[in-house]
Amino acid sequence: MLPDIHTDVAVIGAGTAGLYVLREIRRARRSFVLIDQGPLGTTCARVGCMPSKVALHAGGLWAARADMARMGVGGTGRLELDTARIWAALRAQRDQFSGSAADKARSAAGEFLLEGRARFIEPTLLAVDTANGLQRIRATSVVIATGSRPVRPAWLDPVREHVVSTDELFELDALPASIGILGLGAIGLEMGLALSRLGIEVVGADLADSVAGIADSAVSERALATFSRQMALWLGVPVSVSRGGRGVVVRSGERSAEVDLLLAALGRRPNTDGLGLVEAGFPLDQRGAPVFDSSTLQIGDLPVFIAGDANGERPLMHEAADEGAIAGYNASRPAPMRFARKVALGIAFSSPDVAAVGARLSQLDADEIVIGTASGEGNGRARILHAQDGLLRVYADRRDGRLLGAAMVTAGGEHLAHLLAWAIQRKETARGLLALPFYHPVIEEMLQSALQDIVRQLPQTSAGDAIPAGLVPESGGRAA
Repeated sequence: MLPDIHTDVAVIGAGTAGLYVLREIRRARRSFVLIDQGPLGTTCARVGCMPSKVALHAGGLWAARADMARMGVGGTGRLELDTARIWAALRAQRDQFSGSAADKARSAAGEFLLEGRARFIEPTLLAVDTANGLQRIRATSVVIATGSRPVRPAWLDPVREHVVSTDELFELDALPASIGILGLGAIGLEMGLALSRLGIEVVGADLADSVAGIADSAVSERALATFSRQMALWLGVPVSVSRGGRGVVVRSGERSAEVDLLLAALGRRPNTDGLGLVEAGFPLDQRGAPVFDSSTLQIGDLPVFIAGDANGERPLMHEAADEGAIAGYNASRPAPMRFARKVALGIAFSSPDVAAVGARLSQLDADEIVIGTASGEGNGRARILHAQDGLLRVYADRRDGRLLGAAMVTAGGEHLAHLLAWAIQRKETARGLLALPFYHPVIEEMLQSALQDIVRQLPQTSAGDAIPAGLVPESGGRAA
């Protein structure tokens, strides 16, 4: 056995959360060991947000042929598509993102990067299986940032040779002629649309009644009407699979289709089950997951913290970065600090984008809110972009118009969602935002319209003398 390593903080996992943990440890001038079993490179860069956006961009370019023809561009029918070359180009760009992330891990950790599989012997004593043998690490505190992996349910075993996970999809040498997408969360919807736009026949299925986790029924209705024109959507009914003549037969209620390949986009599972948490005495919930404080990320009262996908709470890249910073800060100090979490923000880059910001409609009391609505049909920029199917719904407090949340399916949704997240976190009101400038013609005017709709539903400040929404009097009052 190798000699024990003694350090201030041991970090398990060199993904997004782990690298932000490391940043805070280095700022605090504490010693550390960064442990990763490989491959290096963040989930986002290797198999998540970055390659999926490359696929969506490629699909969008090919699908733009129809718009080009409508605008008078000739010869679009003679264009050819080589999906194998597209996927090879995607992997090349993906490898640049992933390689950069791996280089950052190696550069940040230097000689204190230990590659191997870790498990707990005690809460602050780790055993790591390395190429050179078993290495034990004794740390003052530990951060678990082990990421996640795709869910692969046992009911897919009979057709396993025809199933790929979201981690494996980008490794295909050639794309199939048809594919079934099981699970239409953000990644399932994105990849289904990307592949459909590349000319692949797509059948998407989900037990939920909507896609991308949309909780607002009005937004869901608009999204389904839009996306069902591009791919088959089988929603709200259980799915079964069986072997077919050339691939897999997918059944949902009375519907069935045979596809060449299945993409299992059924969520991700935290990589904590191989860490020996039970044996090391960690407090676990009924699912076997560590019990932790969301404000400190501390597990029980142990000097151990859990960040990123490993805790399963907010499995998004920007949340992993924040959680890594919180966990790294607290792991580097004698007593943990409680941190306020940022406003929830989720985006599917589905073009039109699906986004949810702040409180969901189901979390709010219908009697205490007003909803401001704006449609792409009334927005000049959206009509120019042939994106008039968009819909924005903004939720505000009925008493004062303070913004609480929003849901949307619209072109430019990624930008509107950020504006609304910032406004909600700063506790802005509809009237306050209307006092800011809006250019014309821009998608952001949809937000202006939704805010005006909110103001129309609010109590007037004084009968017959309300200041027009969007105008601010100069200090000093009326003109002489």
